[in-house]
Amino acid sequence: MAATAVPENALFVCAGCMSNVGALSVLAGLEAVNRAGPDKIGVYSLAGLATGVSPIIDATQSAGCLIGVSGCSLNCVERLLRQSGYTVDRSITLEADAHIEKHSGNQYAPAEFERAVESILAVMQESC
Repeated sequence: MAATAVPENALFVCAGCMSNVGALSVLAGLEAVNRAGPDKIGVYSLAGLATGVSPIIDATQSAGCLIGVSGCSLNCVERLLRQSGYTVDRSITLEADAHIEKHSGNQYAPAEFERAVESILAVMQESC
């Protein structure tokens, strides 16, 4: 099995899909990878990192920048990364930074999706 190249940016996203901003962080993160390209950014497993999965830890340590995307002000992504011994280089919260109001369920407007994607791409462009 060939080794997978490590992208410049490791993207860790909220997956609290019981809310619109949690669902949006996952979907917008995947779209950001599609738009920027897998050599620039990749979605990493927050659960694998938090539970000590060796290949995920190795890939995280090899990444140039760690980017956290939390859906809401609870900032679970940044908290889990810190708890796992990592410092987030850049982070956004969709609720505050993309101005998306959090509500239950995973329904969102197309404009909210686009704002979420653009917010992730913008924070990716910032220097580490």
